[in-house]
Amino acid sequence: MSKIAFVFPGQGSQSVGMGKDLADKYQDVQAFYSKADQRLGMNLSSIIFEGPQETLTQTINAQPALLTTSVSIFERLKAEGFSPDYTAGHSLGEYSALVASGAISFEDAVYAVRKRGELMEEAVPSGEGTMAAVLGMDRDSLKELTETISLEGHSVGLANLNCPGQIVISGTVKGVELASEVAKQKGAKRVIPLQVSGPFHSDLMKPAANHFVSVLDSITIQDASVPVIANVNAEPVTGNEEIKRLLIEQLYSPVLWEDSVEKLLNLGVDTFIEIGPGKVLSGLVKKVNRRVKTYSIQDEASLLETISKLKEEA
Repeated sequence: MSKIAFVFPGQGSQSVGMGKDLADKYQDVQAFYSKADQRLGMNLSSIIFEGPQETLTQTINAQPALLTTSVSIFERLKAEGFSPDYTAGHSLGEYSALVASGAISFEDAVYAVRKRGELMEEAVPSGEGTMAAVLGMDRDSLKELTETISLEGHSVGLANLNCPGQIVISGTVKGVELASEVAKQKGAKRVIPLQVSGPFHSDLMKPAANHFVSVLDSITIQDASVPVIANVNAEPVTGNEEIKRLLIEQLYSPVLWEDSVEKLLNLGVDTFIEIGPGKVLSGLVKKVNRRVKTYSIQDEASLLETISKLKEEA
């Protein structure tokens, strides 16, 4: 029996106008943008549909904007009769996965990720932390060199293990610079500094995690009806207490995306449907295993095309 995973993108995939063609056509999609505006007490939908891009890209806006767009597309797919065997999401995308799995209501999730964005922005003063993508280096060697640099007093660590040969590091500006230099000396093909507002998924996010506990205490987290592969340990989780614990740890722990894809493959998943803006995750899945089927749905055309292909295969 073939199994399907729904996967949801994280920060960086946002673009002005995302979801607009679907919101214009389907009332149930438009309803999510209205619910987000109402829950947050702000006009998030106009930032999403009209921009400007700089405002949308701010962490506090990008996180609820991506969640709203991803969940509204998921609901359209669900209305057509499709459901996943597993869900997973990259960093912020894990919240979309948890909504799709029934663990958190959309309204609670959009509130939580807005607060998460605020806390992530506040955790480290602007300009003191950063991230970089290291290409063509294995995780053990990279982990070893970041640990050495951190011991020398410049905090840096692995943040996203995306696919073979693509790892993002995160930490202080100095820590990331030193690690980037040493990585190149040790044979990394390229190191690309990332345009981010902070050192996400690093130890520097622990203050944000401590404050985030009260945010999660203020919302309802239920047991998931569909297992979610957690970023922190790349294992399927359904229990509400474990979900909550892992969401707190996720703020300062590496995103084990490659391991999560491997876990889904081992669980028998052969079809990955990326739901939300962009095609980043489909590309990463293919780099882990070329043989699996991937679909990405970000607008009406890709929604209709995916539905027709899935119906053909059924």
